[in-house]
Amino acid sequence: MTDPRGFLKVRTRRELKERPVSERIKDWQDVHAEFGLQDFTKNQAARCMDCGTPFCMTGCPLGNLIPEFNDLVRQGKWEDGYNRLSVTNNFPEVTGRVCPAPCEQACVLAIHQPATMIKLDEQTIIDEAWKLGYVKPQPPQRLTDMTVAIVGSGPAGLACAQQLTRAGHTVVVYERADAIGGLMRYGIPNFKLDKSLIDMRQEQMEAEGTRFRTNVEIGKDISWDELRSRYDAVIVAIGSTVPRNISIPGRELKGIHFAMDFLPDATRMVWGKKPINGITAKDKHVVIIGGGDTGSDCLGTSIRQGAKSVTVLQINPKEPDHRPDKDPWPTYARTYQKTSSMEEGGQYLYSTDSVEFEADEAGDTAVDIQEHATAESFIADENGHITGLKVVDVAPGDNGPFTRQHGTERILPADLVLISIGFLHPDTETLVDQLPVELDKRGNVARDNDFATSQEGMFVCGDAGRGQSLVVWAISEGRSCAAAVDKFLTGNTELPAPITATQRPMMLPR
Repeated sequence: MTDPRGFLKVRTRRELKERPVSERIKDWQDVHAEFGLQDFTKNQAARCMDCGTPFCMTGCPLGNLIPEFNDLVRQGKWEDGYNRLSVTNNFPEVTGRVCPAPCEQACVLAIHQPATMIKLDEQTIIDEAWKLGYVKPQPPQRLTDMTVAIVGSGPAGLACAQQLTRAGHTVVVYERADAIGGLMRYGIPNFKLDKSLIDMRQEQMEAEGTRFRTNVEIGKDISWDELRSRYDAVIVAIGSTVPRNISIPGRELKGIHFAMDFLPDATRMVWGKKPINGITAKDKHVVIIGGGDTGSDCLGTSIRQGAKSVTVLQINPKEPDHRPDKDPWPTYARTYQKTSSMEEGGQYLYSTDSVEFEADEAGDTAVDIQEHATAESFIADENGHITGLKVVDVAPGDNGPFTRQHGTERILPADLVLISIGFLHPDTETLVDQLPVELDKRGNVARDNDFATSQEGMFVCGDAGRGQSLVVWAISEGRSCAAAVDKFLTGNTELPAPITATQRPMMLPR
């Protein structure tokens, strides 16, 4: 039973302290100065009101039993807390660090006070569980004679693999990179998510029986049709990796790259691995197109690499500090959240769009380009390398999303431009050629309500079927897909399925 007066005794929300900016930008370690259990953690958990209708659980696609593990944190019952949390969440060490916490947006206490610290409670539980030795392999009691291949080792693929392994199936996870984790490994910087956490979870999964095959690209090293012939079921969990591009004159100039060509090399170098693309922000004026989480990651990475300046362009206006009327509780509200990278330096330009492309002296005259591109005017030197970017302020318009404010055009210095405006769909070129599956109108792998594709015995989960989304939705999809595959293989299943393939959140965070 929770403390009925806890939210009255502790009215202030207390975050983990971060290391001084001057210290943390010199390394790639976690930005926080505090980890695991702190003196204030139990008091913060006591703010949970154990509501009769816990709306926080409606905001969580995993169906985490939030009031229950909050109260176990309050009492310091770490083994019970871990057991309760792991019933619904395979990787709380990840969600407790990088999830935007839609559960907190739906917290009843958030109506009139800062929300209960659900995300921190998750992180505290799993950190204590690792430290105290509660996280142990859970191998199946018996093995079936069924084999499953999972292509992709992001959160969806790993969650699906762990569930199916524990159900007794022989599961092999294929990953084209040199280490598992997907974007958790090479897309999220080490200062936000230490990769040793992924390594520890991999050791647990291997001890349970899951097999991993890295440096294997399905479609090239092994064809899709050959893979399907080898296994009783195949699960596509390749993520949504085709980046959204900017189709404007000058896009071909040197020095313009996608964010996901830039971020992975930084992580590789942290762990002593050879970079692939060799892109660095050192001694450069960096402009980042897109102000979401990935743009923030590019900002923090550029600062650590020694950029001369970093400017982040956001076509939308700055989010309000408080919940706007158009996003009523308990839906997810787009409010201003200052990330750790934003505190480290750089400049954010909100409500900023482009004007036109201007060529250098050897080029052609200015050309009008498409409306609403984020950054369109690239200026190059004599070697075809970008040196500047022309932008303009915008405001909400009557005849469209934005109206350009004439007279606000200016040129930003730019030696390196990083495009960070999201992803279109999964890379399905070899899949469609070798083992044709139907795609939906957005280019994702089409599936029915049970995650099954148009190919018999082939399923899809995570961003490859849903489209670009959150880590918590990926884990939930992986768990639900595992239940569907288990039922396909055996005729029934006892695995939990927290969502259906067509289920959508009340409102999707950016």
